[in-house]
Amino acid sequence: MPLHKLTAAAAIAATLTLGACGDKGNDAAPKTEAAKEAAGDQTIAAGLGVATKFAAAAKSTGLDSTLAGPGPYTVLVPSDAAFDKLPAGALDTLMKEESRQELTGVLSYHILPGAMLAGDIGKAIDAGGGKALLATMAGGTLTATRDGDAIVITDGAGTKARVTSGDEKRSNGVVHRIDAVLMPS
Repeated sequence: MPLHKLTAAAAIAATLTLGACGDKGNDAAPKTEAAKEAAGDQTIAAGLGVATKFAAAAKSTGLDSTLAGPGPYTVLVPSDAAFDKLPAGALDTLMKEESRQELTGVLSYHILPGAMLAGDIGKAIDAGGGKALLATMAGGTLTATRDGDAIVITDGAGTKARVTSGDEKRSNGVVHRIDAVLMPS
């Protein structure tokens, strides 16, 4: 799978979009005690864990502070094994200072505005006749479909990521774990 390049303008737009999302008030925070208990007090950023490659990449771009903000967000977090499937040296290249804009674009392609549980995505797939289009914070679109009971997310290049674990509720949104890194086209 070749590593796709983002234009500088698209990467800057994604960064500005994510930065603006952090300026929202706390209106999106859970209102009832039951909702607060279900979501917990841990943000998406805190729930990523410090040992994951996604968390390290988010920290290097500053997106960890956005994911610690009020949200709500839905984050599709690739496993470390998913990052290991990238071409040799691709992640190392993305983690370099000169590639920060591109890395920001890749990570923000995994972030959706609003909190969408797996059931919500499933309903959208059903309502869409077998597929649902999901807008990303990077300005791209992902396609959600089903493979049996599993939800599959496909990027513009055709890479498919299976949701391996979903509905990790956080105080500012929800996390779904996936088995592939999705790339903006």
